[in-house]
Amino acid sequence: MLTTRLTELLGCRYPIVQTAMGWVADPNLVAGSCNAGAFGFLAGATIPPAEMERDILRVKELTDKPFGVNFHMYQPNAADIVDMVIRHGVRAVSYSRSPGPDMIRKLKDAGVVCMPTVGLPKHALKAVELGADAVTVQGGEGGGHTGAVPTTLLIPQVIDAVGEKIPVVAAGGFKDGRGLVAAMAWGADGIAMGTRFLLTRESPVPDATLQRYLDCKNPGEIIVSRAMDGLPQRMIMNELLGELERAGTLRKLLIAIRNGLAFRQHTGASLVGLLKSAFAMTRSDDMTAAQAIMSANAPMIIQKAMVDGEPSRGVLPSGQVAGVIDSLLSCEELVRAIVAEAEQRLTALAQRANPGTQAGS
Repeated sequence: MLTTRLTELLGCRYPIVQTAMGWVADPNLVAGSCNAGAFGFLAGATIPPAEMERDILRVKELTDKPFGVNFHMYQPNAADIVDMVIRHGVRAVSYSRSPGPDMIRKLKDAGVVCMPTVGLPKHALKAVELGADAVTVQGGEGGGHTGAVPTTLLIPQVIDAVGEKIPVVAAGGFKDGRGLVAAMAWGADGIAMGTRFLLTRESPVPDATLQRYLDCKNPGEIIVSRAMDGLPQRMIMNELLGELERAGTLRKLLIAIRNGLAFRQHTGASLVGLLKSAFAMTRSDDMTAAQAIMSANAPMIIQKAMVDGEPSRGVLPSGQVAGVIDSLLSCEELVRAIVAEAEQRLTALAQRANPGTQAGS
């Protein structure tokens, strides 16, 4: 009942995707997701170049199922990641800021599935034009960088635009089987979840940070802020985000530079490389210098919470769905529950649509 174009394209059992959350989607979480029947993406944008190949190989040690790697075109080792993906037979790549046509062509020629994340129908159309094999579409409920259009309105729009050409994966606000069935009813070929997989037992996020997510009891309190890099991001309000919300331009620039230098040390990127990345963003995304630097090194700010276990000193990207999650399941338990509920809902819908069938059986 749950075989779709997405499962056939990615080679996974169920149409459920674990998204590539920075510092969170490590080999253990990716393998746990894949072994449970979902499709997991490794967060390549926050892995130092020297460790990238190690993590790809580690996933392959932990699972024999297909998996993907996420990256973005502005990171210094983007070309190296493409080569690694091809060399190690990784099934798919995901990205937000699109690689150039030459890079996409190289991936596709090697049989790698290209699966960008988009936020508007026009972005989906552009992705198809550039060669996307599927698109993940995130509605405004989703965590991290997000748009203003709710999932319920956005997904049908994108499906109308590109759904006949490629599979569409719905993201933003999903956590259970009811959501999967709803997305399929809109015409999507599956769902993608970040926050729900973050809140699993395979997640590497420290307990103190996980507790901040579990303590959220109201989806309305998981806000959209532009304080980080000038772009709308959905996050849990905490001490650092409050500081950024109050900071003036100079203070934000100082915070950006401080974290930029830390990110440079972590990734091995040169200062010139960091500035080039920031400059490229200012040209393509109409960002200020401070916003671009902050965006280029935002992973270091997130790291404080996701790796160091200091949720007050880092930011907490989160979908609104965190406000209705109160338990940590294993990936296996989570996927099994989603599938069981989805199948029950589909059976119930079929009976509602044909009420005489059950009575006459």
